[in-house]
Amino acid sequence: PGHDDARRLSRAMFASANTTRSLSSTATGVRDARAARGRTRRSGIASVRAAANNEARYGACWPGRAEVPANVPALGNGNVKKISLLGSTGSIGTQTLDICEEHPDKFEVVALSAGRNVALVAEQCRKFSPKLVSVQNGEDVAALKAALQGMEQMPEIMYGADGMVEVARHKDCDSVITGIVGCAGLPPTVAAIEAGKNICLANKETLIAGGPAIVPLAVKHGVKILPADSEHSAIFQCIQGLPEGALRRIILTASGGAFRDMPLEEMRRLAEVDPAALHKKATTHPNWDMGAKITCDSATLMNKALEVIEAHYLYGTSYDNIDVCVHPQSIIHSMVETADSSVLAQLGWPDMRLPILYTMSWPNRVECSEVTWPRLDFVKMGDLTFRAPDTEKYPSLTMGYAAGRMGGTMTGVFSAANEQAVADFLAKKIGYFDIYRVIELAMEAHKNELVLDPTLDDIVHYDLWAREHVRKTVASGVLTQKCPA
Repeated sequence: PGHDDARRLSRAMFASANTTRSLSSTATGVRDARAARGRTRRSGIASVRAAANNEARYGACWPGRAEVPANVPALGNGNVKKISLLGSTGSIGTQTLDICEEHPDKFEVVALSAGRNVALVAEQCRKFSPKLVSVQNGEDVAALKAALQGMEQMPEIMYGADGMVEVARHKDCDSVITGIVGCAGLPPTVAAIEAGKNICLANKETLIAGGPAIVPLAVKHGVKILPADSEHSAIFQCIQGLPEGALRRIILTASGGAFRDMPLEEMRRLAEVDPAALHKKATTHPNWDMGAKITCDSATLMNKALEVIEAHYLYGTSYDNIDVCVHPQSIIHSMVETADSSVLAQLGWPDMRLPILYTMSWPNRVECSEVTWPRLDFVKMGDLTFRAPDTEKYPSLTMGYAAGRMGGTMTGVFSAANEQAVADFLAKKIGYFDIYRVIELAMEAHKNELVLDPTLDDIVHYDLWAREHVRKTVASGVLTQKCPA
C-alpha cells in the first residue's frame, strides 16, 4: 500500500471508532469482493485447516539474530536521534518524552500526534518544540493554537488520519515510536516504513494482526522494527550478535496474573456462587497497579498468548520453540536458549522505560542516573522461582498457538475477539470463563473465511468482524456463565 492507501485506511478506522455496534461502512462495502478474493486464495483451504501451520509464510523482522551495525557513533556530542511520537499523551508517549527530557543531547522530538488532551499536548509542544503536531479531531485545532499563543516557533498543526500519517513519515525523523492503541496504528506505521523510518514498536496490533502484511513490507524497505515491550526487548537484547542458526528457543516469562495461586476448581466455584468476587480478582494484579484491560489479560494469560505470536513475527522462531514460563518475581523479562544449550536472560527491575529507551538508542547504550534508574540489587531481589503454566486454567495459550500456526487473518481475529470479550466482561455482561468461550467461537467461525495473505483492508475488516461476532454471541443468549452483579 502507498501513502494514499495509508491515509484512506486511517480515515476509515477513525470513522469506525465512532461506530461501536456495527461494521464500518468501508469494511461492509467491500465484504463480498473480499470474500470472493479470499475463496480464490483459499483453493486449498481443507488442507490448510488440516495442517493448520502456515508459520513459515511471512518471514521475520529479526530472523534468529540481531546483527549490530558497524561504526555507529555514540549518541550525544552533536549526534542526536530525531524521533516522531504517535500517542504522545498516553502512557508510552509520556514515558518516551520523560526520556527525551532527561537526555536532550541525544534525542530530539520533531513531530507528535495525540488524542484530545489539548492541555497536555500544548504543554508538550512548549517543552519540546516539535515542528509538527497532530490532534485527533479538527475541532481541537483552534483550542491548541490558542494554547500555544506566544510560542517563538509555532508548530504546524494537523488533525485526524492525515495528520497521524504525516507525523509518522516526517522528513526529519529517524525513528517513529508507535504508542497508539489498536489497528489505528497500522496506516501510520505503513507510511513510516515506506518512508524508511525505523519503528520503535509499542503497538501490539502492528504485528499480531498486521504481521502478514507488515513484516514483508519492513523487510522490503530495510526498516528495523525494534520492540518496546519488556519481554520482546529482553529477547532482542539477548540475540545481539548471535551467529546464524544459534537461536534454538525463546522462553517468555509471565507474572502469572491474578489467578496464579488460585486452583482452577476454586475459580470454577466462584464463577458459580460468587461471580462478582471472581470479577474483582481478575481485575487486581498481584504485582502492579495497571489498567483493568491489561490486568484482565494478565489474569487470563492472554497477554502471553499474544506475545507468543508477536515473538514469532519478530524473530521467526517456530511456535514449537517458543515457550512460556510463569515467573512470579518478574525480574527475568525473557530468555533465549542457543544451539549449544546455553540460556541467555535479560534481568532488571520492572520498568517500561528501559525497553522504550533501548528502542530509541539501539545499537547504543545510554548511561542513566542511578537516582531515576535504580540498579538491580541481587540481594534485595531475593529468590527467583519458575513454574509451568496450566493450560487447562489458561486455555488462551492453546488458542494463541493455534491462531499463530494458522496465520493470516486468524491472529488479528484472536486479538480483536479478546478485546471485545474483555470489554464485555469488564462491563459485567459476561462471566469470566465466557471470555475464552466467545474467542473460541469467533476463531471457529473465521476458519471458513481465513485469508492467508491479507491486505491491510482485510486486516481491518476482520478486526471489526471479530468484535461484531463477539457482540452478537453475547447478545444471543447462548452463554451460560453467571454475570457479576
